[in-house]
Amino acid sequence: MSTATIRGTISGLGRRANPAFAVAVVFVPLAALGYAVTVASIQQHTYVHVMTGVLWTGIDIFIGAVLGPVVGGLDDEQSAAVFRRLTPKTAFLLPSLAFVTIAGGITLAQRIGMFPHAEPWLALFTAANLLPILLLLGRRLDAYGDRRWQAAFALAAVGSLSWVGVTVGDLQMTTPTIAVALGIVTILSVQGFGFLMPGELRMYREMKSANPDPSIIAAIGKQNAMLGGVQGLFQLLLILDMVYLRYGGFPF
Repeated sequence: MSTATIRGTISGLGRRANPAFAVAVVFVPLAALGYAVTVASIQQHTYVHVMTGVLWTGIDIFIGAVLGPVVGGLDDEQSAAVFRRLTPKTAFLLPSLAFVTIAGGITLAQRIGMFPHAEPWLALFTAANLLPILLLLGRRLDAYGDRRWQAAFALAAVGSLSWVGVTVGDLQMTTPTIAVALGIVTILSVQGFGFLMPGELRMYREMKSANPDPSIIAAIGKQNAMLGGVQGLFQLLLILDMVYLRYGGFPF
């Protein structure tokens, strides 16, 4: 399967992950999010947000605290063998859990009235996520000269900055816990989609190359495992912030 196109890369990763697994771990969370934001009760919406967040956080902490040290003690051939099996699965599972957790949390906060003056903040949040992520994707995948990347970046820049422009006049301070949450989520999103995901794509491309180099696969995999642990720590901070949001704000 060719890695020269996005479709070829996704299809190839899906085949390595098991097509049924790849479809399920993307479709089920997205279907749950669709249900949560349309017809679900507040309790059901909360369940979707919390459960996807628990899975996302737990997997990241496991990768950073358990898997990382284990593969760190293996040689390159053994480490590469682990990441050949793991990477295709996490490439589908973690982005879907992250997206549903974030989208579910934002919509839930709006629904229960804990996110005042939301639109200008969401406009800034969108620009602060999309633009760095696309720039990092372009750099790490050497895609700045690719017209598809240029078109995607131009569309994201014009769309997000236009939204900022038409809403910034209504910007008012939201609650401190919401502002902190948006900041942490931005760090998680940029790190996840701008560093971890490109790393997984680079590993897959190396796996499919004519002469795969186990040392390259192992090095990228170990770096991603370390970053997964960092993700887990930020997610724990986010959970702490959510506790203060739910029970009355920061104690100062």
